[in-house]
Amino acid sequence: MINRHIRQRVLEDLEKKIVFISGPRQSGKTTFSKSLCNSFDYINYDLSEHRQTILQKSWDRTKELVIFDELHKMKEWKRWLKGIYDTEGTTPRLLVTGSAKLDVFRKAGDSMAGRFFSHRLYPLDCKEIHTLYPHETPENILDLLLKTSGFPEPYLSGKESYYKRWRKTYLDTILKQDLIDLTDIRHISDIETLVELLKHRVGTPISISALAQELQYHHQTIKNWLTVLENLYVIFKVTPYHRNINRSLLKSAKYYFYDTAYPEGEGAKLENVVALALLKELHFIEDSTGADVGLFYLRTKDGQEVDFLAKKDHDDYLIEVKTSDSNFSTPLEFFKKYFKEPKLIQVVKNCKKTKTYPNGAIIKPLAPWLATLEL
Repeated sequence: MINRHIRQRVLEDLEKKIVFISGPRQSGKTTFSKSLCNSFDYINYDLSEHRQTILQKSWDRTKELVIFDELHKMKEWKRWLKGIYDTEGTTPRLLVTGSAKLDVFRKAGDSMAGRFFSHRLYPLDCKEIHTLYPHETPENILDLLLKTSGFPEPYLSGKESYYKRWRKTYLDTILKQDLIDLTDIRHISDIETLVELLKHRVGTPISISALAQELQYHHQTIKNWLTVLENLYVIFKVTPYHRNINRSLLKSAKYYFYDTAYPEGEGAKLENVVALALLKELHFIEDSTGADVGLFYLRTKDGQEVDFLAKKDHDDYLIEVKTSDSNFSTPLEFFKKYFKEPKLIQVVKNCKKTKTYPNGAIIKPLAPWLATLEL
């Protein structure tokens, strides 16, 4: 049993409100939920016999915890859950998990405002694995993440061949089960092609018009498909940063995968690993403390670019990812003047030692930095 990083926060929140846990399919949500206590009733909306339990409201109220899995697939699930909370409170405690963004699907129904706390459970990363298995070197952990992803099942297998077999079933389940259950989209093969195109463009600003032309669909259709893939936790986007946030919405986003072994090429894989680690850390901070966070990239019209800008309240982290170049990145210095006391960080996979500079910049080996990541 893996003791996941959100455990203590979730246990604290369950004493006060309903807890929502969302995240990619097979990231460990069900296993984690069942590990929270020895006395629970697990109810999965995907199972017909469990749907009867939900309709009849006949779960075991003598248990300490009731777990509702994939409840967002039920129409007006929020209104139904609100009624349970308003009439019975949180005795027993209530936990709702889902492999889609619970604030998006099946929006119809009364507001759950003030009745829940939400958490996101993402695949394992260097920091979480190193905490669980401190005898493993950060370098070995990173190498395995690049080959097998951070999803617990393929990662714990330790075999790239197992990952490749797992991957085919994983994507097939999302596209042929979740996509059909939650949307009216039926162009499965074309969405598979879209995912394949994105695989080769990780870390590159994406032109929706270009994708539309390649796939021979209207650009709004492609935009909708990308949003659905985000909501199903297949991909996530990083937008360019502008002080006027509305402008960033008009610019090309970069797309990354929750499956860190899926992108093509070492540089893209490394950038994806860092992107997901930053997103996971920022979302943990947001979910557990309420801080304002954001993940962006920086780019000028003449090509000056920094891979990531991580924002936490008033703290700014400018982060550049390299495979082997240990020379200080000039774009970090260029963008420094636009922020108040930013942290300038360059992380390099093939790097033996840390370097610091008078301007406050730091160059660090990538794997140890990921294993101890704090924002």
